[in-house]
Amino acid sequence: MEVRAVAKFVKCKPLMVRQVAREIRGYRAVEAANILRFKPGKGAFHLHKVLMSAIANAEANHEIDADTLKISSIQIDEGPKTKRIQARAMGRANRIFKRTAHIMVAVEEVGEEVKVKPHGTAAKKRPTLAAPKGRGAKPAAAKKEAKAAEAVVEETVVEEQIVETPVEETVVETPVEAAAEAEATSAEEAGEEKQD
Repeated sequence: MEVRAVAKFVKCKPLMVRQVAREIRGYRAVEAANILRFKPGKGAFHLHKVLMSAIANAEANHEIDADTLKISSIQIDEGPKTKRIQARAMGRANRIFKRTAHIMVAVEEVGEEVKVKPHGTAAKKRPTLAAPKGRGAKPAAAKKEAKAAEAVVEETVVEEQIVETPVEETVVETPVEAAAEAEATSAEEAGEEKQD
């Protein structure tokens, strides 16, 4: 069952409300109310009030639990404009339109599983870089098949050539005394070379 709430002659531009409404369309009513609560701007404030009114209508008039409600539709229409004038230079005047909006939110009762429907246009098909159709199609296809066959042959050849051989590491530990003797002998040899 669909339950509605309407706010008319709201002092807010319809565009400001539509931008926020686009984000919450299809959500569960309670989730949408929480999102709107923390959004800045007049549009979110007025839309939140209307959504809460729709939830209250469903609970009071039709005894529907708020947790089972989903936003079925949001409609934002343009209300009447009040026209004002702003004084400009040399006696001219600019028009100012104070716009109003009519906001309608409808909620409906649903089961446990609610899927958000993707809105907008479907994705466009991307162009493919296929061979041109007609006379040149056969040679291009033959070339692709030949290249694919060569790649397969190269892959098998490379796989056969790989051979792993274990590498042995030898670690020679020298005691401290042996290291000191080796340094002393190298120093003596260096001293003899300098004297010569």
